[in-house]
Amino acid sequence: MRTRLIAVGAALGLLACGAAACGGSGSADDRALTVWIMEGTNPDSRPFFKEVREAFTERTGADLKVQYVPWPDAHDKFTKAMAGGTTPDVAEVGSTWTTEFASAGALTDLTERTGRAGLDEDLVSGLREAATYEDRLYGVPWYAGVRALLYRKDVFDKHGLAAPTTWKELQDTAVRLKTLEPKMIPFPVVGDSEYALDAFIWGAGGQLAVEKDGRWKSAVDSRKSVEGIRFYTDLATRHGVSTKAAATWNEADLVDHLTAGRVAMAVSGSWTPSAVLAAAPELKGKLAAAPIPGPDGGVSPSFLGGSHLAVFNTARDQDLAWELVELLSDAEFTAKWAEQSGYFPGQRPLVEKVRDGGEPLVAPFARQMLEGGTTVPTTPAYGQVQGRKTLAQMVQAILTGKKDVERAAADAARDMDRTFGD
Repeated sequence: MRTRLIAVGAALGLLACGAAACGGSGSADDRALTVWIMEGTNPDSRPFFKEVREAFTERTGADLKVQYVPWPDAHDKFTKAMAGGTTPDVAEVGSTWTTEFASAGALTDLTERTGRAGLDEDLVSGLREAATYEDRLYGVPWYAGVRALLYRKDVFDKHGLAAPTTWKELQDTAVRLKTLEPKMIPFPVVGDSEYALDAFIWGAGGQLAVEKDGRWKSAVDSRKSVEGIRFYTDLATRHGVSTKAAATWNEADLVDHLTAGRVAMAVSGSWTPSAVLAAAPELKGKLAAAPIPGPDGGVSPSFLGGSHLAVFNTARDQDLAWELVELLSDAEFTAKWAEQSGYFPGQRPLVEKVRDGGEPLVAPFARQMLEGGTTVPTTPAYGQVQGRKTLAQMVQAILTGKKDVERAAADAARDMDRTFGD
């Protein structure tokens, strides 16, 4: 999901609901449910939730109070609300936070409810994994975005190039573009974000971290992980298909350069094409997408980030709270939200429909999500690893020549292990 999705966000510290406001005692007419929704995913989500509110009231007789929270403020306000016991009844929770909040004892176990609702088999596996803590489900996947390849179809067509299907083809194509289009950046290696890197670590068969006997340990310095790190960074340091400036780019910087027409091919989010075309309509028809290839073909895994719908333990009427989760998980509302926001639904059959629809700038991302969508380690401590930008700093050290791949990976692994509490 846009940087905003993995960068995270969810809910503000508000006052606790009274008994009537939270749907505890009282008649059906004075019941109400509070839900926190992240602000910024959908350009204007209020009309959507007006419709949801009307459907919820018709279904339950209860009122729905929707409060919007900007993504950048959300995590901090969530943690303050949890500390003060002032969390909402239901909330949209960033997928990388769900296990953190579950481990803190703030969320309701939804395993049985999800099973009874018949949602188990439909949930996208990567999102389900991200919502699972100690083998129990604490969030229902709602929507998500994934990263794949975005490239300039007009440039590729001009030179008779095709979307790469292996790592060698990706490297060779980028090297050819360096000569064929000297004014463009063939393939930016972005330094201030870990998510493109993750795809190559996973593609090589490596892992970010592994769990053994209930303890997490970094795996970025394993042989296979190092192989993926080396391939990715070699594109810049050895093959020169990136630009030195990209060592400090984040994903927003990449979008700016794609919009300006300076990039030939890049790993980008499924939300990026619409953002680029909105800012640069002259690029309509000139962009195409493809899955990130595996070393020898197939699809490399790619980070799948988005939001879960979670019920907080502070909800006085757990049944009423689940009614809202079930309503928002309805195929009609899920598909409508995904269409309006530009993300994919959290239910596999709905994503399959998008993939099979064949839309050139959408279907390849849907395929990436279905065949390669995965999540970061589900330990709550991984949020701290991301907060410290451990892997981004590792990449930057390699790109700037301060460290070789092996040393940078070893240093990053030690830093991660300290964070994990080793």
